[in-house]
Amino acid sequence: MIVVTDTSVVLNLCLIGREALLPELFGKVIAPETVAGEFQRLAIQDPRFHGLVFPEFVEKVVSVTSLPSTISVRGLHDGEIAAISLALERKADAILMDERAGRSAAVSLGLKPVGLLGILLEAKALLLIPALLPLLDRLETEADFWIGAELRNSVLRSAGEA
Repeated sequence: MIVVTDTSVVLNLCLIGREALLPELFGKVIAPETVAGEFQRLAIQDPRFHGLVFPEFVEKVVSVTSLPSTISVRGLHDGEIAAISLALERKADAILMDERAGRSAAVSLGLKPVGLLGILLEAKALLLIPALLPLLDRLETEADFWIGAELRNSVLRSAGEA
């Protein structure tokens, strides 16, 4: 299985101390150098992520592919563009990404985006984590990760916690 990650998923998993879920769920995870650079910049500049370290198990690679000209990069960050390009280049089975514009671009190119909440739901289903609620609370309070009330309730129902 080939899985490419964008910055936000790995950054937020590191913040809640659950980055080890990635290799447990997906085996090998790769990221463009741009994503590792964004992660390191945020770990230095943003107090929420101060001191976090990019996981060693995530293989950093350079992508040589660019997005097709038919795809608008408006609203996409450099890390999202690089992650989508790498996922296309490597014919990835999934791309780990949360932002709406990035997910939309990925889907339009035939990629399968998996977000942070999907990862946590899968981890709960496989009994890799005991409960989802405390992790959602930490994401919202510590990472300022926005989860709408309806989505939060839906995720907790799916996890058998509502």
